Parts: sequence; C-alpha cells; structure tokens
Amino acid sequence: MLNVLVACANGAGTSLMAKLTAEKVFKALNVSIGRIHHCSLSEGKGMAGQFDVVFCPLNFANMFEDAKASGTVIIGLKNVLSPKEMEEKLKESGLLDK
Repeated sequence: MLNVLVACANGAGTSLMAKLTAEKVFKALNVSIGRIHHCSLSEGKGMAGQFDVVFCPLNFANMFEDAKASGTVIIGLKNVLSPKEMEEKLKESGLLDK
C-alpha cells in the first residue's frame, strides 16, 4: 500500500485533477493506495518525506531533494494530467517492483 502526494503550484485545481488521475492509474495497475493527498508545492516540500511517491510538474521536481534523499520517489511530469505519462514514469521508477 503506497502513500501518494500530488503537488502543483497553488495546490488547488491542477493538483486535485492530478490526484484523480493518479487514483485511476494506480487502480488500473492494481496497486493499493493507503493515503493520497494533493497540495501546493510549498506545503508539499515540507511533508514529502511522509509519502512513498510524489508527483509534481517536471520543472519543480528538484524542490523535493530532501525527501528523495530519505527514500521518497519523486516523479516529475511534463503533463501532470496525463495518465499515460504517469503510468510510464511509475513503471520506470521501480517503485512498483518493491
């Protein structure tokens, strides 16, 4: 069971839509989600270490280096609303192999 964080600039519309996309992707991959949360990048930066995986826009992925160092998988996306890209990056991350 994975804990998932979805972050975008303001933490309102886009992160909510990306959260819904993530839920669909995990369901299609038959992966259980323990907790999923969407928020702004600034909020997410402080709490990312509490999650197994963080989805965010590609150009902001470097904001989560501290969480990455503690074992959180950071996935930067060109299009945070693309289920195809999200699924591909999840598979590439190796997170689903654990």
